[in-house]
Amino acid sequence: MRAMTQADVDVVLAIELAVQRFPWTRGNFIDALTNGYVCHVDEEGGEIRAYAILIQVLEEAELLNIGVAAGQQRKGLGRAMLTGMLNMAQEKNIRRVFLEVRSSNTAAIALYRSAGFSEIGVRRGYYQNANGGEDALTMACELTQYSSLPQAGERPGERANG
Repeated sequence: MRAMTQADVDVVLAIELAVQRFPWTRGNFIDALTNGYVCHVDEEGGEIRAYAILIQVLEEAELLNIGVAAGQQRKGLGRAMLTGMLNMAQEKNIRRVFLEVRSSNTAAIALYRSAGFSEIGVRRGYYQNANGGEDALTMACELTQYSSLPQAGERPGERANG
């Protein structure tokens, strides 16, 4: 994982457009970089495979966006990006991370729960969809309790090497 740069925006935007039903715009990514948000990409062999964006406000942060290229999904990259962002947040002395997720995105909800996020609220009709609106689950993770995500095959709270 490395810091995203302006030169990465075209590739990140292409991933976003391919994997999100209602994607961010080029301007959203440029604004995140320009305004000092924590923007990172996963790159292997010169290919950007995933990205994540977090905004810090004092001792709290919000995970704004995380995406994995379609051909790279189901390989643990989403988990790796989430782990990296939470570890980085801890290093910055962030105490709590929030996020919003579509209530229909069961895979993401399961990932976030496995990382220690819990539901703290619902925003009715928050996300656009073909029928007008979809609820967002608001979730939070207290980093004082977070150690790291379990690796593939582990259950939360279980460490393979210890």
